[in-house]
Amino acid sequence: MATAKLSGFYPVLATLDVAAARDFYTRHLGFEVTFEADWYVSLRRADAPQYELALLESGHPTVPEGHRAALRGGLLLNFEVDDVDSEYQRLVVEAGLSEVLPLRTEEFGQRHFIVAAPDGVLIDVITVVPAGEEYADQYRVP
Repeated sequence: MATAKLSGFYPVLATLDVAAARDFYTRHLGFEVTFEADWYVSLRRADAPQYELALLESGHPTVPEGHRAALRGGLLLNFEVDDVDSEYQRLVVEAGLSEVLPLRTEEFGQRHFIVAAPDGVLIDVITVVPAGEEYADQYRVP
């Protein structure tokens, strides 16, 4: 049996405070609300409407019992941008977000930094850079 055609795929973050999470992603990461209830918010960015992010109150009845607790950590969202240095200035220096990993260039081909979002989610802001010799051969072209 063939798999069904995929018409959408997006992360849904379980959160203890939907409004605080919504405010974080709209204020700092440029998302816009496309649907909002007090227990669920759907977000998209105008410059990348094919990507969606949803926020769900962790205790809502649509979440099966035994799974109704927001997870602390364990989730890292990558945001690839053209100018990571400008985003660092905007998010860490100007907005004062909590820096978890300082801005740095990695030999495996990223210049990036990580900030903390609500509920322990980590936001890794990345600009792809040329990989060092040790890693260059590990990339595969599809």
